[in-house]
Amino acid sequence: MIDQTHTKTDIRGTKGYVAPEWFRNMPVTAKVDVYSFGVLLLEIICCRRSVAAETDGDSSSILTYWAYDCFIEGTIDALIGDDMEAIHDRKRLEMLLMTALWCIQEDPCLRPNMRKVAQMLEGVVQVTIPPNPSPFTISVP
Repeated sequence: MIDQTHTKTDIRGTKGYVAPEWFRNMPVTAKVDVYSFGVLLLEIICCRRSVAAETDGDSSSILTYWAYDCFIEGTIDALIGDDMEAIHDRKRLEMLLMTALWCIQEDPCLRPNMRKVAQMLEGVVQVTIPPNPSPFTISVP
């Protein structure tokens, strides 16, 4: 019964992985897990943490923003450094990066569900070019 239940919706998560809807007056759905997965996938691709410990105003301090900027500018090599396996399989790298960028969309309606993410990673579903995951953020050169 309504008067016998109480649901607490405090934010739970780790800095850098928490979906934006936790901070806004928006419903929290399973898409928060998709967001966190996208951040984790970016960390695996780039071999670095989602938020850099030292921040000197460097544009790469927040991985999600930097990854999208590199994708749009065509400089995805900056994301992988000297990872020869990734360098030699650029098509797969681009597919993984685009999948991650779909997962980290600030608008949860734009994020795929985990089933579709799995299909993207398996190559069953074609991964299209994602929009800017953070349309309210302006990139600083």
